[in-house]
Amino acid sequence: MPTTPVQAHILLVSTPFQSHVNPLMRLGRRLAAKGVLVTFTTAFRAGIRLDEDPDVDGFRVERLRGGGLWELDDPRLAVAGDMAHHLSSAGPAALEALIRREAEAGRPVTCVVANAFVPWALRVAADMGLPRAILWIQSCAVLSVYYHYLHALAPFPEADDASGSLAIPGLPDLAIDEVRPLLIYTSSQDVDVWRQMLVADLGSIREKVSWVFVNTFDTLEQETMSALSEHVPVIPVGPFLEPETGEADGCIEWLDAQPPRSVVLLAFGSLVKTGDEETTEIAEGLAGTERPFFWVLRDDNRALLSKDTLDGALTAATSCGRGKVVAWCRQARVLAHGAVGCFVTHCGWNSTSEALAAGVPVVACPRWSDQSMNAKFLVDVYRVGVRGPTPVTRESLRLSIEEVMGGPEAAGIGLRAASWKKRAREALADGGSTDNGVQAFVDQITELARSEGG
Repeated sequence: MPTTPVQAHILLVSTPFQSHVNPLMRLGRRLAAKGVLVTFTTAFRAGIRLDEDPDVDGFRVERLRGGGLWELDDPRLAVAGDMAHHLSSAGPAALEALIRREAEAGRPVTCVVANAFVPWALRVAADMGLPRAILWIQSCAVLSVYYHYLHALAPFPEADDASGSLAIPGLPDLAIDEVRPLLIYTSSQDVDVWRQMLVADLGSIREKVSWVFVNTFDTLEQETMSALSEHVPVIPVGPFLEPETGEADGCIEWLDAQPPRSVVLLAFGSLVKTGDEETTEIAEGLAGTERPFFWVLRDDNRALLSKDTLDGALTAATSCGRGKVVAWCRQARVLAHGAVGCFVTHCGWNSTSEALAAGVPVVACPRWSDQSMNAKFLVDVYRVGVRGPTPVTRESLRLSIEEVMGGPEAAGIGLRAASWKKRAREALADGGSTDNGVQAFVDQITELARSEGG
């Protein structure tokens, strides 16, 4: 009697950070659209939002639970280090139980894909004999820096006060000050848990995983990927665009009423918080541009501000009649709107890649980690914006915005930004480099599931 073919089933495991959840879920939808079953899991915590896209069949979300994991409203999950320690200890049992439940339900897992900072998920998959992949959610350039550092393939400085530049194959010369924010994750005792996980992720990556997906596309980081591919099986799968379905909370309607390429979007991601003084400077700087603006000021950031600061900032921003201030928005959808002409960003990689994919010029205001390096690429390599102030001051913010939107170089910046949008769409199109990479992986996993199904 003929047996029913076993459908390939990919299990995605994420840390419960919004900036980690979004790209892994978007990769999952892309895989599901190719005909495989995809299950996304994480130890959800309060404040995590999920992209909605009901039109993608074969994509499921399962909460990681059991094994002693804290409940999603447990306040300890709000402390990043405590959360990471807890997941490292309680996560493996919960993940193993989930994989066994899926098998019992007739959905055996074919492959596990984890993003950074969940090396325990790869260990569980290895112990259960499952193929493994990792999604690197930062740029390929940052992956290359970490890899060359951990494997001593480039002459990194040892002294904290070292200066000069660093040469890594496939990358432009990098100033030590641009690299230093990255190395804190591999050396600082204050963030030892992150250091341990990063080393665990990348220290023996060639032995642990068969595929390394990167949120990038071929023409964006071609030389970097080519050089790193000698060491790591890199597959570009970006950029990750947000689903066009779901509520936009009135954002799109407001943007529809604005002239083309007139709006300044200011958003600093899901983790950066501005204090009283900087928030006031942002409000006054935006109001002083005499341009319509859209400011994302998250609730958790508002909670840190004094009432006088918050009330004053919101009054300054809205009394001019040209501003909209929201606690949250679907950033990629806002960026893609034709009214947006400038993006003031902290330069996290999700925001960086979304800006490039939308063809929107930037004012780069980096804070930590990979953000300074992303800002360098945006300003000096891709030449789609200017370096802005950090911390923000009203006059420097106003001048930076004017430089991008109305200065002597504004037209050239806009043309270059538009060209990156075109290249991103080409990579995502049927037969494009990203589409081909995703399809090749799906073909391999599908064949594996067939062979295991006998």
